[in-house]
Amino acid sequence: MPVVRAALFTVLLLAAVVLQTAFFPYFALDGVTPDVVLIVVVAAGLTRGPEFAAVLGFFGGLLIDLAPPAEHVAGRWALALMVVGYLAGKVRPEAGRSALAALATVGAASFVGTSIFALSGLLMIEPSVTAGEALRVIPIALLLDLLLAPFVLPPALRIFRRVQPRQVAYERRA
Repeated sequence: MPVVRAALFTVLLLAAVVLQTAFFPYFALDGVTPDVVLIVVVAAGLTRGPEFAAVLGFFGGLLIDLAPPAEHVAGRWALALMVVGYLAGKVRPEAGRSALAALATVGAASFVGTSIFALSGLLMIEPSVTAGEALRVIPIALLLDLLLAPFVLPPALRIFRRVQPRQVAYERRA
C-alpha cells in the first residue's frame, strides 16, 4: 500500500505542476499565475502533518523550478514550498476544522511562499527581481491563490484524507 500511496501523491503533484505551468499561464494577472502546487502542499500539511508536507513541498517546488519556462535559479520554489508545507502542517489542528481557517491558511501560505521566493531572488541578486517587483507580485499572487483555493483545496484534502495510512494499535503485554 505505501507504493500505491506514493504513486498517487506523485500523480497528484505532477498534475498540479502541469496545470500550473501549462494551463494557468493563460489566466495570468500581470504576469503572475495561481500557485496550484502551493495549494496542494497546504492540503498535505492540513491532513498529513508538517514533515510529510515539507517533503512534498520540496519535491513540488523542485518540479516547478525545473519545469519550463523557469527563468530563475533552481531551488527557490523548493525552499519556499518546503517552508510552506512545514508551516501548514504546524497549524493542522486549528485549520483542519473549518473551511474559513483552511482558506486563511492558504492565504498565509501564499504570502509566506511568495515572499520567500521573492526574497531569495533579491539575495541571489537575480537581475529580474527588484524590491518593487517583489512588492507588486506578492498581493497579486495572494489574490489568485485565494480565488483558486475553493476549487483545488477540497478535492486535494479529500484525496489526502482517503489515502492516509491506517493507525496500528499495539497492545502492551504485561
